[in-house]
Amino acid sequence: MTSIVPSTHNPDIVKERKNATCSSEEIAVWYHGGAEKLKNKREIEREIFADLETDYGLKHEYLDHEGVYNRAVEQATKAAKKLRRLQKERNPGGTEIWPGGLYDASSPGILPANSPLSTHLTMFVDVIKGQGTPEQVEKWAGLAENCNIIGTYAQTELGHGTNVRGIETRADYDRKTQEFVLNTPCLQAYKWWPGGLGHTANHANVVAQLYIDGEHKGIQMFIVQVRDLETHMPMPGIDIGEIGKKIGMHAVNQGFLGLKNVRIPRDQMLMKNTKVMPDGTFIESPASRLSYMTMVYTRCLIVNLDALYLLEAATIATRYSAVRRQSPINPDDPEPQIMDHVTQQLKLFPEIASGVAYHLAAEHMWELYYLTVDEINNGKYSRMPEIHALSCALKVLCTTDGCAGIERLRLACGGHGFMTAANIGNIYGNAVAAYTYEGENTVLLLQIGRFLMKSWSNLVEGKQMLSSVEYLRQGQKMNSFQKWDNTWECIINAFKYTAAHKTRVAYESFSERMRAGQTQPEAFNNSGIELTQAAEYHGRQFVAEIFCKAITGPRSSNLSPPTKAVMETLVELYLVHMTLSHLCDILRFIPLTEADVKSLQRRLEVALQKIRPEAVALTDGFDFDDRVLNSVLGAYDGNVYERIFEAAKMSPMNKKPVQDSFEKYLKPFMKSNL
Repeated sequence: MTSIVPSTHNPDIVKERKNATCSSEEIAVWYHGGAEKLKNKREIEREIFADLETDYGLKHEYLDHEGVYNRAVEQATKAAKKLRRLQKERNPGGTEIWPGGLYDASSPGILPANSPLSTHLTMFVDVIKGQGTPEQVEKWAGLAENCNIIGTYAQTELGHGTNVRGIETRADYDRKTQEFVLNTPCLQAYKWWPGGLGHTANHANVVAQLYIDGEHKGIQMFIVQVRDLETHMPMPGIDIGEIGKKIGMHAVNQGFLGLKNVRIPRDQMLMKNTKVMPDGTFIESPASRLSYMTMVYTRCLIVNLDALYLLEAATIATRYSAVRRQSPINPDDPEPQIMDHVTQQLKLFPEIASGVAYHLAAEHMWELYYLTVDEINNGKYSRMPEIHALSCALKVLCTTDGCAGIERLRLACGGHGFMTAANIGNIYGNAVAAYTYEGENTVLLLQIGRFLMKSWSNLVEGKQMLSSVEYLRQGQKMNSFQKWDNTWECIINAFKYTAAHKTRVAYESFSERMRAGQTQPEAFNNSGIELTQAAEYHGRQFVAEIFCKAITGPRSSNLSPPTKAVMETLVELYLVHMTLSHLCDILRFIPLTEADVKSLQRRLEVALQKIRPEAVALTDGFDFDDRVLNSVLGAYDGNVYERIFEAAKMSPMNKKPVQDSFEKYLKPFMKSNL
């Protein structure tokens, strides 16, 4: 089919870029962490996208379920060869291109339906490195990194997810043979959801309850071979398959796993921390939550990805809003770009700000993660509860805000946003999955709530406080908030103050229920609403502070004044919009006046006005290649309608003018009542 997309750019989008004062290139350098990193990213993208056919990103939409999976395996293996070559050429021994390129910001361009290797690369390898002994890492990590074996992480079960303690898969130690015997005792104990487990993986990190001589020894992790390396047939005692279609992540190939008397050698239990000796002696981990660091790692990755998905959707919707013209503001005027409508700006711009905020929060979390890992390796474990709570909070907020934001952005594109070819639906499908995996969000909020209750107890008892909860001291005095002065510092302090009092209220409620005779678990359950609200604000004050510091501090010192001003307006919009969105809780503890609220509303409108002429250039700065966005609405050239029409012509149903069902069903039906 001959392309009808013009070689020139849409004049409206050209005008947007010409009139902007901020520099897209400066933002791209800032966003990607420096000029050299940006240069490398672009060069790598040029190489990996160079030989892809025109309809590469949309082709899978017209395949059946099996076809999507098999095409994704083909895409992933071909991409892996390219990325391995590039890694060897550009930085031998590094990991940023291979395997990082299969799950980084560029990966949707080569894996538009997602990847059946994602869990192998992001969890299976990391778990072995993080939980294995040096001998186990030497034996297994190289094989896994080279994809000589393909693994997955099998924790969640059909009947148990976030409640890891409830997992029913059982591993019994047989000291005579020095083997573990793994069993799935009931249907609910089948492993369910691991990515790649269906038909891709041949090994799995299986999480199971360990028993020695019938005595329970807690949750442990085991490396289990599930398929033959030559034939790929299931190993003896293995019942394995794919769980079926989902609303997103179509090619990830999530699977189920049942085990019946599956024997593995003793050295296939990961024993960096907890150990089982040949004679059955059990040596407990020095810190009961060391295995949580795997979850912290994955949650940091989730925040990265969902921030990325939100900014992808924001870029698509912003470009479309610059091209789409509709609904004159004055009745006799020409139809304006829909981005001229303030209500459209409110749909778009806060999501850009939110995506940037979570991107920066993720960067900060990675710094904390690596610092904590170094401390653990030196026998220091004090930071673990803090980073666990923060990673939970960021995971919850980024997935909650990100998914809601992506849906708002889809709706901002009107009917065209409903098309698969717009790709916002696929972006949403990838993002919303993270709402549940690696800890269902409400359960994570309750875990944060438990951390906050302990922290408040330490505060009351005069014990030392962790740095991330020092703000709780503000909750000890009522009516002590500083005078509202509308500054960013004031708004951030307002969220800290509200968070502190939310924690106080939850603690008092919890304590009152205990005094009334409820057991601690009952009191905790019945205080759940207040606990989850406190947990949410614990995260929100953290993100707000990180965002503000990143824009006003050294991280942004190289930006030119016009570009810096735009980034500062993003912070202004984020803080003001968040304040207005949470006034109900803030007003409970801080006496804002009607004038204060009106001022915030006016500041919101001014911030939207300031971002309006910068929006296209600003989102250009995230530097998403058209292959990555894979959207008829969000291409860089702005030729929306031509791309929509070309995508429609690609439909297999348009290959013949009359479908078979006409003669077989429709025509007889129309004549049946004559």
